[in-house]
Amino acid sequence: MTNLLDPSILFFVFGAFAGLVKSNLEIPPQVSRFLSLYLLMALGLKGGFALAKSGFTFTVASGLGAAVLLAIIVPLIGYVLLRRVIPPFDAVALAATYGSVSAVTYITAVQHLDNVAIPYGGHMSAAMALMESPAIVIAVVLANLHRRRAAGAAAGTMEPLRLGKVLHESFTDGAQLLLLGAMMVGLITGERGKAVMQPFSVDLFKGMLAFFLLDMGLLAARNFKEVLGKSWWVLAYAVVGPLAHASLALALAAVLGLSVGDGALLMTLAASASYIAVPAVLRFAIPEASPSLYFGLSLGLTFPLNIVLGIPFYAKIASLVL
Repeated sequence: MTNLLDPSILFFVFGAFAGLVKSNLEIPPQVSRFLSLYLLMALGLKGGFALAKSGFTFTVASGLGAAVLLAIIVPLIGYVLLRRVIPPFDAVALAATYGSVSAVTYITAVQHLDNVAIPYGGHMSAAMALMESPAIVIAVVLANLHRRRAAGAAAGTMEPLRLGKVLHESFTDGAQLLLLGAMMVGLITGERGKAVMQPFSVDLFKGMLAFFLLDMGLLAARNFKEVLGKSWWVLAYAVVGPLAHASLALALAAVLGLSVGDGALLMTLAASASYIAVPAVLRFAIPEASPSLYFGLSLGLTFPLNIVLGIPFYAKIASLVL
């Protein structure tokens, strides 16, 4: 209930309400893009400052390793399950969407942990960056395998997407590159940089996040109609899948002895679904898949559930188990 009384979450709920009643309230795309870049930059700086203070320890290596393992396992499990109930290309796209991560969900989780005074490691921002790309690579490989199988020995008319190109675009994507670059700046400058950037990366953060979540609420409401009429199987996956992924993350965190904060963030990352980076790639890499399916479910259903209910739940479970 505390999470629902957070101003950022209330602005998200308000934005969703405005979208559902078809208000003409709108955040200009340029402003939304700026807010997104600001949040990633501020988050990267925070992570870099924290990492500079803690150093690269076994705990840091464990958290990053667990993140990469989840980024590989989750989309593969999703694909194996989904291909039984929906067409193969849709299964690949949806598995990739839920196998990747949502930066805004992670940022909201960080804010929640700050509010309830649960410490966490700055390296988890690096974990988020590492978890974004594996699902994209896996999806492209699986899609190409399906194309070859469908075409047989005959050459297709569609030019295959080169794996090297996918890797380059994944790791040089502007948003992800900004996150990693800001983290490096924070790591290099340390405590001195933290003091200098305090007004930018800390004092403004809550207000910017609230403004951005207002925009996300509007988008979620306007994409919710895409969810209606979908198969009950995929709707169940959009709700139960994130909980199963979070459970896997919790088990890994317990085995590796991660802290409560790091475990909660790992659960949040595993439970989140990409609605920016992965859909942008899939639209061109796997045009056979339906964007309304993977984009509508991730933004219209899973994102609101995680923001409003999931994050405090993951933090509570982590505090009980870890």
